Amino acid sequence: MICAVYKSTLKPDTYLYVEKRDDFEAVPEALMKMFGAPQLVMLLPLNKTAKLALADIIKVKAEISDKGFYLQLSPPKENLLAQHRLELGLSDKFDADAVFSRNKH
Repeated sequence: MICAVYKSTLKPDTYLYVEKRDDFEAVPEALMKMFGAPQLVMLLPLNKTAKLALADIIKVKAEISDKGFYLQLSPPKENLLAQHRLELGLSDKFDADAVFSRNKH
């Protein structure tokens, strides 16, 4: 199976995989509006040995077969503050209300 991979013009690091080049019929209209004008990045063979940097090849193939497309979203941003708080044994969530209410008394 060969698929076409497009990048979004509106969402950074967001890619749309479709089975046939320039065939977006299976992609919901609302998704296409949010995605913007698709820009072709590459034609990609989805054979057994292919590995993708940020997506599971099995999931990509399954979703293209089932839905007609696969949407790869940008990876979550690294939260260095949350990591540091966890290393200190604190909650990864900063509670500003608790901090400021303690300082008022």
